[in-house]
Amino acid sequence: TPEMLPMIVTANLSKGAVSMSKKKTVVKNLNAIQNFGAMNILCTDKTGTLTCDKIVLEKYINADGSNDNSKRILRHAYFNSYFQTGLRNLMDKAILSHVRDLSLEHLKDDYTKVDEIPFDFTRRRMSVVIEDRQGKRQIITKGAVEEVLDVCSYAEFNGQIHPLTDALKIKAQMISEDMNQQGMRVLAVSQKSFIEKDCNFAIEDEKEMVLIGYLAFLDPPKPSAVEAIEQLYAHGVAVKILSGDNDVVVKAIARQVGIDTSHFLTGIEIENMDETTLKEAVKDTTLFSKLTPLQKTQIISLLQEQGNTVGFLGDGINDIPAFCESNVGISVDTAVDAAKDAADVVLLQKDLGVLEQGILEGRKTFTNMLKYIKITASSNFGNIFSVVCASAFLPFLPMTSLQILLLNLLYDVLCIILPWDNVDEEETLSPRDWSGKTLGRFMLFFGPISSIFDIVTFLFLYYILCPLLCGDTTYLNMVDPVMQSQYVALFQTGWFLESMWTQVLILHFLRTRKIPFVQSSPSIPVVCTTFAGIIVFTSLTFTKSAGVIGLTKLPNMYFLFLFVVVLLYMLLTTVVKTVYQKKYHGLI
Repeated sequence: TPEMLPMIVTANLSKGAVSMSKKKTVVKNLNAIQNFGAMNILCTDKTGTLTCDKIVLEKYINADGSNDNSKRILRHAYFNSYFQTGLRNLMDKAILSHVRDLSLEHLKDDYTKVDEIPFDFTRRRMSVVIEDRQGKRQIITKGAVEEVLDVCSYAEFNGQIHPLTDALKIKAQMISEDMNQQGMRVLAVSQKSFIEKDCNFAIEDEKEMVLIGYLAFLDPPKPSAVEAIEQLYAHGVAVKILSGDNDVVVKAIARQVGIDTSHFLTGIEIENMDETTLKEAVKDTTLFSKLTPLQKTQIISLLQEQGNTVGFLGDGINDIPAFCESNVGISVDTAVDAAKDAADVVLLQKDLGVLEQGILEGRKTFTNMLKYIKITASSNFGNIFSVVCASAFLPFLPMTSLQILLLNLLYDVLCIILPWDNVDEEETLSPRDWSGKTLGRFMLFFGPISSIFDIVTFLFLYYILCPLLCGDTTYLNMVDPVMQSQYVALFQTGWFLESMWTQVLILHFLRTRKIPFVQSSPSIPVVCTTFAGIIVFTSLTFTKSAGVIGLTKLPNMYFLFLFVVVLLYMLLTTVVKTVYQKKYHGLI
């Protein structure tokens, strides 16, 4: 086990968080970086991320589609938005802003609020009850077209109140759909006057209403959305829209930003599906419309059950359940406070382009973390295998426990620089997912390679170098304790340096799929730190303090042998790396 694994991993994640902050992505939960890099499906609401998040009231028209006296529609919508006490959405703000621009805010002064029926995501509408100075009381309902039509029994066509027949309802829906197809979001407005009830209004009072008109809002797609989505697709991240808007608007926006519109589902269709059918349907569906918050979490959960790492991007209170369900919750700095608190990652700019850059930084961080885990685990595996082999045949320890701990400490200190290493572009092209299976096979492939050269080193030290410097005899034929101690010190120092050199240099060969230094260059800090470490730690054996830990000075002929061993080790590793990549189509 790598002793400094917690520190190295934390250093990687912290460095990644700093790098991502420079890309306008703030990481609140460090562990989310791993999921950010592994994310292969992004679920997002369309408002603000695909669109400009500048909703304006484009038009307000009568129920029959005419503009005659249409300011009456604006007036009723204004009363509904102004007198409600719930959280005002972007469309409420657009209405209030439009009224303010027309200097019509004084209209509210002639009315007082009696009661309200708050908005909820099942009804998809909200109502206020107001009264004028003459005591005339009316209920005004504003919301999604279909849901408002459900509570209407009448419609105002050509200035006259008519029963809302099926024919008139179809005409009303056609007027709304025509505006939807232009990419506008449409709300219906209805009212009912002469209410006898005084207080305690409830959902049951939303009935027998009169449809009086529509409000059409425009939130155009962002110019950058098309390119950002193309980049997400190129990096292996599928984009799915989970919206509360109707399907016509969602399709219109999706079509403009380059998202496939051939597979879509509505919240009503989802309600009528059993879980098995829905689980199969969500695989290919890219557009979900008219969803409730619970349906968003249901879709995310089903995608996760299929082995996907799912991110959710949103900014409203209604998105909090989806944040909690997703692998990584992503919000924006303009979101409501509760949404930002629930999110793992906060984008400082509401743009998919920023998100794409954050994903790439997340993958780089995850890759550098995997470098340390895989390479160190395989090196440690090889060292342990070498110790087992040596202990079976040598009459003394090939390296003391203190020397092994020191070797690992020196190696791990050098590895602290890995968070600053370069990452090949190929490693960021697809989601990076952690798997214990890949660690096991990586260890089994590359760990024994070092053991081969460790055993060669053992043979050289035991039968050639140590006897040459200790009376031309092997350890078992010695009787002088001093010579035996010198023999052991030479052997342990020789393996200490060989292990250190191979462990450090193998970082450069296994950090990339390519040929190191030729096709893929490590960062300057990594190069400087690793080679400085080799020089410093080799020099340690030439100092007087080396004797404290059982090491000693080695002759020049050993370093000639060490150079040949290291060179052959690198060549064999390169060959095995090629075989490994052909078999498993990847390395780190």
